[in-house]
Amino acid sequence: MSDQKVTMSSSRPYLVRAFNDWILDNHCTPHIVVDASIQGVQVPAQHVANGQIVLNISPSAVKALEVGDVALEFSARFGGVPMQVYIPLHAVMAIYARENGEGMVFGSEPGSPDPDGSGKPSGAQSGPADSERPSGRPSLKVVK
Repeated sequence: MSDQKVTMSSSRPYLVRAFNDWILDNHCTPHIVVDASIQGVQVPAQHVANGQIVLNISPSAVKALEVGDVALEFSARFGGVPMQVYIPLHAVMAIYARENGEGMVFGSEPGSPDPDGSGKPSGAQSGPADSERPSGRPSLKVVK
């Protein structure tokens, strides 16, 4: 086996598609939380609060939902006004069922743009601050 590190594509498009299907299969309403400050996000600005927007992506709320490998797109009406929505997938912060809150919150992935806006991919080495990160196994905790 080779010692070369294999670079994987982002898992986010696969997870968004899977969670959307799972939520719909369980007769619930999928919602996504989007970081509206990410470059390329096209959402109705009047509905953005604290830099985020929550969107209902159920088939009854949107038309032509397409979750590609790079972006999520659909058309919808906001206050009766039709709009084409475009969301780069790295701007999707979470997907969950409205009825019970079950779903997934996304963290940053290696190779994806850093949310601080530096343009540097997360996981990229940037200097002394990286060497100060604790080493060892990461831990997760449930936040309700």
